[in-house]
Amino acid sequence: MSEEIHDIAIVGAGAVGLSAALAFARDGYRTALIGSLDTRRDGRTVALLNGSIRFLDALGAWPELRREAAPLETMRIVDDTGSLFRPPPVSFTSGEIGLDAFGWNVENATLVERLAAVAGRHEPLTMIPRHADGFRAAADYAVVSLQDGGEVKARLVVAGDGRNSKLRQIAGIEVRTWSYPQSAVTAILSHDRDHREASTEFHTRHGPFTLVPLPGRRSSLVWVTRSEEAQRLAALDDAALARRIEAQAQSLLGAMRIDGPRGLVPMSGLSVSRYYSARLALVGEAAHVFPPIGAQGLNLGFRDVAALRDAVVDAGDEGHDPGADETLRRYQRGRDLDVRLRTAAVDSLNRTLLTGLIPADFLRGAGLLALSNIGPLRRAVMREGVLPRVGAPRLMQAEPAG
Repeated sequence: MSEEIHDIAIVGAGAVGLSAALAFARDGYRTALIGSLDTRRDGRTVALLNGSIRFLDALGAWPELRREAAPLETMRIVDDTGSLFRPPPVSFTSGEIGLDAFGWNVENATLVERLAAVAGRHEPLTMIPRHADGFRAAADYAVVSLQDGGEVKARLVVAGDGRNSKLRQIAGIEVRTWSYPQSAVTAILSHDRDHREASTEFHTRHGPFTLVPLPGRRSSLVWVTRSEEAQRLAALDDAALARRIEAQAQSLLGAMRIDGPRGLVPMSGLSVSRYYSARLALVGEAAHVFPPIGAQGLNLGFRDVAALRDAVVDAGDEGHDPGADETLRRYQRGRDLDVRLRTAAVDSLNRTLLTGLIPADFLRGAGLLALSNIGPLRRAVMREGVLPRVGAPRLMQAEPAG
């Protein structure tokens, strides 16, 4: 194993790492994926926006996933803050911007399982189900050390090993972290009424309460609230928690039942000073962490991967190897503004809900009214939220098949 030099080695076998392995292997790069799969179900789902669906289709993973995902055709926002400037509910429909759906909602564990199944059938891809515990960069390649004493060499190493990335720490890339006085309760629910492919987000004074469709009369819940309250909710039995959820949802979907695993996620954020070091690129939560608001986290991780793939391909066309400084500088330029804008937007929304200040309430209410009443503005915001038009990676631009 130590003699072969791969073009690309990815560390981390979550959804982002698996997608990176598939993206590079499909283009003929000698690719290794290092890490063990984690398919534990914890009540969390991901709303895959349109650009991510196109990306997964290009990787050959979408046809299998689609059968286990629910389309998001309507996105509804309800101001439940009690503000003096509370606007009426606002609904956005995907047909307004020419899409069948804004995206599709699927359980995280299902997404990992299906990506892993596609990776397992991809012969040019080498799967190494072991943990990495070291990294060093040489002039022409990098070396990833494995816990069992083995090594993997590659021209470029991609760190997809999560928010506590060991490779990022070894490379000395600075991070900024922050936390919120909130946690998110997650759960899978069944309910008496049809969701009609509509995702509903209640803006409460303690954070968003969001119901997102799953196939059938099922939905996923992300309930962001004060940390103490979240812990109290998490301690309830299934029946009591279901009653609290139904009340908070204003009985929108009728009687609720807990229909799967539950979770409790502290709210925090992370950003990095740069997205690369010598022979190393950061993707996913190794590069940025978001609170579970606005479906940005994993979708942004997929954009990292697609953008890195473009940078490697384009630099290769000019004679640069995958881990050359010019390749990695291209990647940095392609990600910096996108990630900073998304981080600021999610952080600002969450903090304005928490402040309770009249000016913040007024601005948020005025913004929702403008989105409700100004057609060109609402369509522009919807398009930008689903997939930015400027700088969209190429694998996110092709139309998905059927």
